Amino acid sequence: MRTHALTTIRVRRRLGRPVPADLGSGAVTGLFSIPEGMAYAAIAGFNPVAGLYAGVVPAIVGSLSSRSVLMVTTLTSAIALTSQSVLSEAGLDPKVAGNVALLSVMVGAVMLLMGMLRLGAVMSFVSNAVMTGFSTGIALQIITGVLKDATGYQPQGHNKLHELADWLWHIGDWELAATLTALATVAVWALSRAVRRLEPVALLIAMVLVSLVVAVFSTDVEMVRDIASIPGSLPSFSAPDLSAVPDLAWGAVSVALVALAQAAGIAPSMPNPDGTRSDINGDFRSQGYANLAGGLFQALPSGGSMSRTGVAVSAGARTRWAGVISGVFLALVVLLCGSLAERIPMPVIGGLILVVGGELVWGRRHDIVLVLRTSWVSAGAMVLTFLATTQLPLQQAIVLGAVVSLLLYCAQAARQAKLVALVRRDDGRWETARPPAALTPGRITVLDYAGSSLFAELPRVESQLPAPDGARGAVLILVVRALPDVPSSAMLKLLDRYAGQLADRGGRLILCGVQPPLVRLLHRSGIAGRLGDGGIVPATRELFGGLDTALAEAHRTIDVGRDGPRPE
Repeated sequence: MRTHALTTIRVRRRLGRPVPADLGSGAVTGLFSIPEGMAYAAIAGFNPVAGLYAGVVPAIVGSLSSRSVLMVTTLTSAIALTSQSVLSEAGLDPKVAGNVALLSVMVGAVMLLMGMLRLGAVMSFVSNAVMTGFSTGIALQIITGVLKDATGYQPQGHNKLHELADWLWHIGDWELAATLTALATVAVWALSRAVRRLEPVALLIAMVLVSLVVAVFSTDVEMVRDIASIPGSLPSFSAPDLSAVPDLAWGAVSVALVALAQAAGIAPSMPNPDGTRSDINGDFRSQGYANLAGGLFQALPSGGSMSRTGVAVSAGARTRWAGVISGVFLALVVLLCGSLAERIPMPVIGGLILVVGGELVWGRRHDIVLVLRTSWVSAGAMVLTFLATTQLPLQQAIVLGAVVSLLLYCAQAARQAKLVALVRRDDGRWETARPPAALTPGRITVLDYAGSSLFAELPRVESQLPAPDGARGAVLILVVRALPDVPSSAMLKLLDRYAGQLADRGGRLILCGVQPPLVRLLHRSGIAGRLGDGGIVPATRELFGGLDTALAEAHRTIDVGRDGPRPE
């Protein structure tokens, strides 16, 4: 009984209690999910109803279990487009409920597994340059995906850039009623957004007002009901089609990575109001639960949504209950007012999504400028990822982006690795200098290593090591405090080879500042034997702790083999 009571108390503390502001925030967020969820589903070729349902069960389950209190889990544009690309590559119809249910459940399983294996650090390998290019490419995908809804003309082309150019070239083929409706939607949004108190619901105001005007004047434009009917009922159970599991295995991983990459930026941007710490692995698990549950109730794959979370926060969200209320409120709207949602004009949704796509690009403008000013390598990675996102299936683009990020990391790590000579002045202080080209016979040289032990940096490090030729009686003290506890095998091979070259010429290598795990590794690999007694000086709490010990050992080595006076 006592254990059960303690568990109940912990759960209550974690969930917290809703505040009045959460009710209003949840209502606004739930209403906002109507146009955004339906539009994202529509541009990716899914049943718009599935976009609505992605804001119900996933939002409730995700908000209850997330470690980022304010994060709202639902459908995003990138997830929708990636999901459609994955299903198309597998030859599966995106409008078949069993295919969507299977993909959502598999995406949830991947997310849950990554969270349980604590693979949140994987997201840190996607660089800002790559993520900027990917996000900008996604924004272009969003814009091109609704050009037909907004203007009535379906652009043609083998990639998104070509489609955009074709759309502009055929401006004379745009339908007047659809175009004016979309423009009116954008205009009403802009006017509403200019009023600070209306800014969080500007999209909703534009959707309602323009839809009413279209209905009053009986404007001949395409409606949501022309695409799909919205049942006035809650999402029902949808069984996954397990026969397609082999076809969606890798695709589910791609969708999960896209979703997790998007959600990873929410916690730093929206800190928990209660002061608790977010946990990226906990958020992974939360999104996994949301997809496992949502997939069984007609929801598209979902993830942490920056736009929906931003709406919730702007509307006054204070606890995780704002996200829960948004899902419940949306379910009530669908249940009681589903027929009204069918009367939303598609050009209205097209105009709203043009706004969303434009805001995504505008919101990235500072990152784009920063990347361009950083280096040509980062700029190249951003452009390459952008082009891949606009011309390749998104699951391939995100994998390419991850590879580019890793290559960027390797290149930067290799460039930063270096050896610095430490020279003791007459007053006993140390100063830095360039490493000597060769070791002086009978003298002591001290070098400090700075790097990550990455195999790609070794040619640079080896080129900075002093030549061992003619180094009889010379001792090189290499400070390796920055060397990882478990360096690459290539680094160990380099140390072993260089120590052997010095020994063959009558010199010696001493490693100083060695961390305990590395000490054990040096003994297991046999390198300690080549270094000899005193050749490994453990690290101490001081920055260059152990250096005096290493110097004493070096002087002892020189005294034993010297023929002349003791060197300084």
